[in-house]
Amino acid sequence: MSLGSVIRQARIDAGLSVDDLSERTSIRAGLLKEIESDDFTKCGGETYARGHLRNIAPHIKMDSQLLLELYENEQSSQPRRIQEMLAENNVMTNPVDKKSISWKTLAGISLSTLALLAAVQIIISNSKTTTVVSPETVASESATPQPSMTSEAQPTQTSPTTPTVVRDTYSSGTGVSVSVNAVRGNSWLFVSDSNGTTLYSGQVRNGQKLNFSATTRISLKVGNAGAVEVSVNGKAAQQIGGDGEVVSLTYGVTS
Repeated sequence: MSLGSVIRQARIDAGLSVDDLSERTSIRAGLLKEIESDDFTKCGGETYARGHLRNIAPHIKMDSQLLLELYENEQSSQPRRIQEMLAENNVMTNPVDKKSISWKTLAGISLSTLALLAAVQIIISNSKTTTVVSPETVASESATPQPSMTSEAQPTQTSPTTPTVVRDTYSSGTGVSVSVNAVRGNSWLFVSDSNGTTLYSGQVRNGQKLNFSATTRISLKVGNAGAVEVSVNGKAAQQIGGDGEVVSLTYGVTS
């Protein structure tokens, strides 16, 4: 399912028309239609396209980071310059052209430098060199070297490296549990509890299984619903949708 299709389906699920979304985001309706058709050529560049996605996301109840990940996977054609990303996030301003230095200024600097070097050379040539003679050190014959006591080197024990564990369980309570297993391809998933707390937002890759639990209710929004299987409170649920379909579901304690 393409990025444009995801935006269009989420807009419909939110009960908004293209004109409604245009009024809320101040983005032209024609440009919104082109974005939903996966045409980002009139956005003014990748930086402006990402800005439009951040603007659209909250109005269609989507996670902006998820839309940006889909954009990077489908639309981005070249690596972004560090300078461009910093400017986009207001970390730095775009560079401006430096003013050129006139030849008269350069000539004055050169003459000043030559004069300074000549003065330093005169000072060095007129200075006297002072030789410091270090006193001789006489060793005493009666001195007897004493053996030094050194402790034996102890082997250093290296603690074993703990392997990184991939997180697959997310919880805000224990009343209801839901498992999502991607068995027929990749999908994307947004999960929240009854308080609106986001438990997960991101991709679910083929073969990956994620477990969620909450006190009273779990809400899911699943992209490419035909690729996943869902279990609720330990029982397998019916197939939630078809390939490429975006589905919104809610499960409670008694589901």
